Amino acid sequence: MFSDLHLEVYAWIRGGILVLVIYHILIYFQNKRKSYLFYSLYLFGIFVYFYQHVLVIEVAQTVYKYLNFSVQLLAYAAFIGFTRSLIETKIYNVVWDKYLELVIKVLIALAPIFVIIQLTLGYEFQIKMFTVVGSMLIVFSSVLFYQVYKIGSVTSKFFVFGFVVFVVLTTISFMELIVGEEPFFQRGFHPHFFMYVGAFVQSIIFASTLGHSVKRIEQKSKNAEVKLAIKQKQMEELKMTALQSQMNPHFLFNSLNSINNFVLKNEIEKASDYITKFSRLIRVILKSSSSVTIPLAEELEILALYVKLEQMRINGGFEYKVSIDPTLNLEEVKVPPLFLQPYIENSIWHGIMHIEGDKKVELTILKEGSDNMRCEVLDNGIGIDSSRKQGHKQINRRKFFGTQATENRIKLLHRQSNVVVEIKDISSEDTSGTKVTLVFPIIPL
Repeated sequence: MFSDLHLEVYAWIRGGILVLVIYHILIYFQNKRKSYLFYSLYLFGIFVYFYQHVLVIEVAQTVYKYLNFSVQLLAYAAFIGFTRSLIETKIYNVVWDKYLELVIKVLIALAPIFVIIQLTLGYEFQIKMFTVVGSMLIVFSSVLFYQVYKIGSVTSKFFVFGFVVFVVLTTISFMELIVGEEPFFQRGFHPHFFMYVGAFVQSIIFASTLGHSVKRIEQKSKNAEVKLAIKQKQMEELKMTALQSQMNPHFLFNSLNSINNFVLKNEIEKASDYITKFSRLIRVILKSSSSVTIPLAEELEILALYVKLEQMRINGGFEYKVSIDPTLNLEEVKVPPLFLQPYIENSIWHGIMHIEGDKKVELTILKEGSDNMRCEVLDNGIGIDSSRKQGHKQINRRKFFGTQATENRIKLLHRQSNVVVEIKDISSEDTSGTKVTLVFPIIPL
């Protein structure tokens, strides 16, 4: 029933192997994974060996006598390369990886030697030489796959199983050399039937194992990317915490300086009232200092306390107006702690402090589109251009640090995406002032 190698079942197996050769070589060109290249070369060697049995006798005798053993050696070299790449012996067994690399080089060197032997000594001597080399390869393979199996991974176990299936069934086919062809044909089988079945089963197992291995590698890559993203986020949070820890002393220095001014002026009641409000503010700041972000409602509460302290410091005080978009849920929007304070501080001490008459600072918070929030700080002070001309260098450095640190914190929080920070002088012939605009994505709690 299966005694003729020209039957369709054998043709389908040969055709299937050739399709796998083409398929895996195409995948190799797409992703450059060497396991696909070596596997396709190994399958091509099996295909060439099988195809000799359906060619005319003249071609088989003239061509295959020169190339048969060389092709088998190269196919085995490709198989060992496939083993190294699939099992990742460089990671799991470094010593054996060196052995495998050496064996590949030896097999590649032997391939042309067998052609030379055919040209000089004939086919019979090739058979004798291949018997010796083949015996050595059988011993080597046995030890190799024991080492591979010891790795204990799912990939290594399936790989060894596929190879053992192929070796066992191929050994049955090669029993033809001992018992002859007749026992096989009497039972309706060609001697190479078992080798064909072994190659077919092995191809299925190896293709599945290769797919599982690639999937595992991709999963490891994804896990590494996730871990990297987590580490990057942690680094960004540490940077934000560091900036915040630098900003708090800067703010505290200014507040303590105000208390000192009240004491020097002997304004005891104002100093006491200021200290009471200041202690309340410190409690709120300490509460939020351990968090990278806080609700916008809490930020506005801190800001209101700060402004009350500043209104006490300035003769005649100033007007502070807050306008908030009613569509914003202040409890659900996350912002960095004290992110608006430096801009309000600049508006007070480098803007409205230098004018006579009504002094105004306005804070407007709007929802822009569906995903962004716009914060605007507007004052009627002398304007940023005039402030820069009149300001002391130390004051300018302090002002730059506060606003720059806040800008960095916002950009770290949102990873630079859609973050706009703009400081604009809006002075004209009739009016003066500065407008600060911050636009950044809304992060819900």
